[in-house]
Amino acid sequence: MFNLVKPFYPFLLTAVKNDPESVHSQLLKILNIVDRTRHTVGGRWLISQLDKSFCIHDHRLKQTLWGLTFDNPVGLAAGCDKNGIAAAIWGHLGFGLAELGAVTFHPQPGNQRPRLFRLPLDKAVLNRLGANNRGAEKIAQTLGEIWQRKSRTIPIGINLCKSKITPLEKAAKDYVGSFRYLENEADYFVVNVSSPNTPGLRALQEREQLEFILQELQQANELQKPIFVKIAPDLDWETIITIIELVQAYKLAGIIATNTSTKREGLTTDILPETGNKIKEEAGGISGLPIRDLSTEIIRFIYKKTQGKLPIIGVGGIFTIEDAWDKITAGASLLQIYTGWIYQGPWIIPHILTGLGNKLEQEGLSHISQAVGMKVDTGTCK
Repeated sequence: MFNLVKPFYPFLLTAVKNDPESVHSQLLKILNIVDRTRHTVGGRWLISQLDKSFCIHDHRLKQTLWGLTFDNPVGLAAGCDKNGIAAAIWGHLGFGLAELGAVTFHPQPGNQRPRLFRLPLDKAVLNRLGANNRGAEKIAQTLGEIWQRKSRTIPIGINLCKSKITPLEKAAKDYVGSFRYLENEADYFVVNVSSPNTPGLRALQEREQLEFILQELQQANELQKPIFVKIAPDLDWETIITIIELVQAYKLAGIIATNTSTKREGLTTDILPETGNKIKEEAGGISGLPIRDLSTEIIRFIYKKTQGKLPIIGVGGIFTIEDAWDKITAGASLLQIYTGWIYQGPWIIPHILTGLGNKLEQEGLSHISQAVGMKVDTGTCK
């Protein structure tokens, strides 16, 4: 079924270019309908076709981390399913994990549209969505209803962000409030202090601010859910070292590297057609190929600095098997994809998973965990 659709994917990309946010919203609604009809004859058939088309079962790619079982290391990055309405479907599309959100304590509409742009010359996306979501209470209700229909089949994470209306000095209370609503509805949580689209948010990556947030969250974390910090690709090495120290001090599960970038160097795109403005004048974060090497370099730095003892989830610019392999061998135990999935379609997941299995065979390795950090010399650190 889905192979018949594949030749028409370029036409979908054209639609995405013309109105990417609306097309994306419609896709999520369709996936939600698939979930809601999963117990009908047609729904069961459709789910089975998804599984056959996109799911790869290879025991060499299966890992248990933080008490969670990941059938494969390739996950969906935050920002795709902000309200969690397709939460039960991502596993049927081949993902080994899925991160929902960003979720804020207060519902918020996000920034003014248009706010999502494709940069096809750069294989990138510029977004300034502004953490538009229904709020933690409503999303917790949505997920509770979804899990009643179908229990979680892959680990589900929730990306927590500060509400725009919440002052920076009250950020910790905001994060904790969201966490308490959602702690029973997900398997892990992410402290997002690195989105460029919430004013002042990146200041929360500084030691004093971040330390208070982590302290308050861990005190509220009675179920001992794994908690990560997601960092920006634009940080200097000293700031990353500070974050590593805080993550270790408060016994967090690890670091997600990285979020989108505010840098515009090296882009082929000069003028954004939708606005007529120079790309360097446009607000928002860049994802996709332009941040691939930078995120991999940061993964390698964290792995070296921690001697491979702090788990890393690698995200940023994964389009090919080599991109995925580079991040794993630089130190990432798990990966996340979003922009590559949008450009290349859902077939990217089985393609990369099959390729990772082939890479293991070529390298004479029996399990993906043996590849994590294998190209990093941990004897010295930059």
